[in-house]
Amino acid sequence: MDLFDYMRQQNQETEAPLAARMRPTTLDEVVGQQHIIGKDKMLYRAIRADQLSSVIFYGPPGTGKTTLAKVIANTTKAEFTQLNATVSGKKDMEEVVSRAKDNLGMYGKKTILFVDEIHRFNKGQQDYLLPFVEDGTLILIGATTENPYFEVNGALISRSIVFELRALEDSDIRSLILRAVSDEEKGMGSYHAVIDDKALTFLADAANGDARKALNAVELAVLTTDPGEDGMIHIDLGVAEECIQKRVVRYDKTGDNHYDTISAFIKSMRGSDPDAAVYYLARMLYAGEDVKFIARRIMVFASEDVGNADPMAMVVAASAAAEVERVGMPESEIILSQAVTYMATAPKSNAAYMAIASANAVVKDTRTDPIPVHLQDAHYKGSAKLGHGAGYRYAHDFKNHYVKQQYLPDSLVGRVFYEPTEMGHEKKIREHMEKIRREAEE
Repeated sequence: MDLFDYMRQQNQETEAPLAARMRPTTLDEVVGQQHIIGKDKMLYRAIRADQLSSVIFYGPPGTGKTTLAKVIANTTKAEFTQLNATVSGKKDMEEVVSRAKDNLGMYGKKTILFVDEIHRFNKGQQDYLLPFVEDGTLILIGATTENPYFEVNGALISRSIVFELRALEDSDIRSLILRAVSDEEKGMGSYHAVIDDKALTFLADAANGDARKALNAVELAVLTTDPGEDGMIHIDLGVAEECIQKRVVRYDKTGDNHYDTISAFIKSMRGSDPDAAVYYLARMLYAGEDVKFIARRIMVFASEDVGNADPMAMVVAASAAAEVERVGMPESEIILSQAVTYMATAPKSNAAYMAIASANAVVKDTRTDPIPVHLQDAHYKGSAKLGHGAGYRYAHDFKNHYVKQQYLPDSLVGRVFYEPTEMGHEKKIREHMEKIRREAEE
């Protein structure tokens, strides 16, 4: 490190954002994540003993993935190198690998490579690291906000231990805020700020488990608030609300939160819980989810989970989908709310879904038998001369517009695909079908 690098590092430590300055340097300073770094946990013991193997830290923003990596950097005797996958390329990795080989071969020293946002590396870049992780040249620490089982190569996953970090509890965030306000060395203590309990509670709650968001708000509050008559900077609820204009919502339209939220949304409608369903609808809308996507999922739900128990569900869903495209936000949220509460409170049946699923399986797994002759078309060119359609019985000529005859191919006679339930309108369908079949046999 030359003089300029040293000065740059010193400036970063003093002028960096509060969230960066407050980052813990030891395990004992880390707040939260006790399920993986509690003193009786394997990760804690491995870090303290400097016996860490390759790991991947997975969790929402602001939960401490980079913090844990920095703690490891301060604890280990191995050389610690950091790359950010958003800006690093293969050349950067080649340089790291070259130094790691020299360290291991010449000095017997291990090299830890921390790759932030590892999911941003493409398959080729991830594959490049694989043999060096395999042979011990590198100990890999990957950090990602995306599900590593989807975004990281299976080969790297199999050679690493995945640790899932959870959103911090409100009590954890409160502790971090109080530490940041009072710490004179790394925090805002030299500004002589005080924060009242209502502001503290609000910031901890509004941050939604994201420590970085909470600390950014504290820094903004301290730097933009004039001291009172007593010379102290008072952070009250009004100041706190100004510093977080919109509650943090952990939601990525292409990531886990997107799929988890839409899953909870659909399962709540399926479970006939309109309150939960409309809550998850509000979460998606608040996070900026595409209303057309939500409308499409409601249309699918109307057939898959309501079906013929309430045929109007499909009409409501289709109407809602057309209306949100014409109306737009914010009024579309009312339209979607109506559709969602209708679906959640409608009688449920997945009989139509099960019918096509069962039929698809039969079509896929069995040979294609001929269509019964009497059902074949008799109008196309000379097909009637071949006997096509012969013996067909026209249903409308019979009582109840129903006549018993074979419709399925010979090998599938008697096979049942659609079984109406006792729910809603399907009960009437079941009763109707039983009635016309019974009377046809009398």
